[in-house]
Amino acid sequence: MSVIAAPVVTCPDCDGMTFTLDPCRCTTYGDRFLADADVPAPRREAYRECEQCRGAGRVAYPCHRCARRGRRRAQLVVTVANLDTGAVASHQVVPGGLDPHRDPAGDWVVDLAPRVRELAATVGTVVDDTDVPLLWLDRQWRPDLPAVLRHELEAHAILRADHAPWRLVPGRWSAAPAVDPAARLARLCALADLLLLDLVIEARRQGAGFGWAVRYEVPGSPVPPGSPGGWQDLPEALTWTDVGDALTGLAERGLAVPARLLRPGSPRPPVAPTADVDQLERRILADSVDATHGDELPGAQALWRDRRWWHTTLRPGVPVEILAEQPTGQVVRRVRVPLTRGYEPPDPCWLGAPVDWRPCPDCRPHDRLRTCDCRLGDRPAEPDCPHCCGAGLRPSALRCFTCGGTHRLHQTLLVTVTDLRHRVLHLTWRAGTPEVAPLVATQPNGRPVVQLPDRYRLGSWSAVLGARPEDLRDADGGLDVDRDLRDGYVTVPWAGADPVGEHVRSAGRGTAAGRLIVVAAPPDAPPLAELLRLALGLDLALVVAVRDLRHHSGDPLLADGLRWSVEVQPRDAPVRPDDLPYRPSLAAALAWCRECLTDAIAGAAPTDPAVPIPVPWSGPRDLVADPEPDLLRLAARHAGRAVTLRFTRAGCTVHRHDDDGVRLLAHATDLRQLRVL
Repeated sequence: MSVIAAPVVTCPDCDGMTFTLDPCRCTTYGDRFLADADVPAPRREAYRECEQCRGAGRVAYPCHRCARRGRRRAQLVVTVANLDTGAVASHQVVPGGLDPHRDPAGDWVVDLAPRVRELAATVGTVVDDTDVPLLWLDRQWRPDLPAVLRHELEAHAILRADHAPWRLVPGRWSAAPAVDPAARLARLCALADLLLLDLVIEARRQGAGFGWAVRYEVPGSPVPPGSPGGWQDLPEALTWTDVGDALTGLAERGLAVPARLLRPGSPRPPVAPTADVDQLERRILADSVDATHGDELPGAQALWRDRRWWHTTLRPGVPVEILAEQPTGQVVRRVRVPLTRGYEPPDPCWLGAPVDWRPCPDCRPHDRLRTCDCRLGDRPAEPDCPHCCGAGLRPSALRCFTCGGTHRLHQTLLVTVTDLRHRVLHLTWRAGTPEVAPLVATQPNGRPVVQLPDRYRLGSWSAVLGARPEDLRDADGGLDVDRDLRDGYVTVPWAGADPVGEHVRSAGRGTAAGRLIVVAAPPDAPPLAELLRLALGLDLALVVAVRDLRHHSGDPLLADGLRWSVEVQPRDAPVRPDDLPYRPSLAAALAWCRECLTDAIAGAAPTDPAVPIPVPWSGPRDLVADPEPDLLRLAARHAGRAVTLRFTRAGCTVHRHDDDGVRLLAHATDLRQLRVL
């Protein structure tokens, strides 16, 4: 690995002052207390009673581009890695080493994609170079300028792209098979039938074209506000939207939908053939034009429901006025026009009777009032509380903790457990159902903790689908299922209270239409040895932490099982006492590490601008022996304590987290020596 000194220049954003003087936010709306966001201010003047600038019109902000150092490093590093062999090759971008060319508009630009392809050929991999940045040089740049001025302009172009100073482009021997949009659409439709959800294909007008989105919804969900989808056509939207992406945001879109029972065993209509992607796209685009007058509509949708497509237009709804308080002390009025469906398809055959519910006692549906913190633990409101003045309610931008923003407490929870392939379980938990729930513990505040039977334990249902309890996660966002929901533990407010009702209220908080969809399948994770090989090729550290809490399995008040974390960090980063593992399985930790890998590499660049970013080169490496057995052995030996292993090219170190800090237990040059320590 070669390290080349990179030029350090004065930060052009703050001129080396470490802070910037920017126009205050109040100047956007002028000297007005009540401002209309849709009507520009007559002139950019300050609000005289502004709570931020005090009428000065400008505010000093710390410069985030240089992290208040006043200097920045004019260097970018692009690293290509072959995940199948561990080979690594890098290219650094510094002033004087650029090869700009003119684009069709006549501007000078530096395209790094050809260099990335050369690096990929060097390590024998196929990569996707679409995310490699283009460096746009200032218009003053010319090849015949003096070297000093030319390099200064090149440094400014590099600094404009240094938000990710070290970029990793991973690849493999061969390119991943291309996604077939028709096959992806068929899979999404089949899963919608399995989970009893709507699959929505939406196109909204965006400038001169359309923005496309593909998502799942519970029946009855309104058209979500906000900008249109980010894809330019339906095949592109299907290519980049997998099942997890389509499920993300399901609860947000269906918070206001009333809950209804499910009838998965009801007669189903015959399977209709999946529409051709091109024909479906043409039909949606045609629906975005009014058939009667030929006027352009905001967009259109196609819904897959009851194993057939339903088509509808999107039309402007009744305008809604929104008042928003600003940090400046001003109030901004915005008028938003929500979109509504021109045609609402009939209810699906699997949708049953409405579910009983009661209003949430801790929030108000039409304002931001929430239960004040002074009432935590069912305490009465404090008369001298500085937040609520004894009212017990205070304004808050956060969702209500009791109901999760639904403003309803449902008496029935509909739980769907699936492997996201072909198996699914639909469960119905009803409040008030008499169950034998023995007392298993008592909270420090005296509240009893009981345990419900197996049918209320998602960990028991995961075995039916061939998954482990630690593999359970929320389908909307991928969060791990907590222990209470997994093992059926319920903290009731008093002895004799309804445990099923408390379980339903806790598990149904913030769900869409009272539905909780849980995935019971191991995450798609790379092998630990593969990530270790990659970290060593990059000359970084792979930090693996594990904590054995299996001796807590009988205590519902304590975390149990094995907790893991896997991170890629700089080679000399210390082990911090608060870096404790929290993932329920090694596979979950590895999947998260891979998802955050590019951000972790960007964050591994030295923070000191005087220290250059490393430019790693490494040939193919053999996979090391799987370290998981040794990690389990060390965790069991130090049960209850977190054990952290740091793997670098210099060897591996073992650290234990004690009450008074982190203690170095051992150092070994390789894993073979570590096994005997």
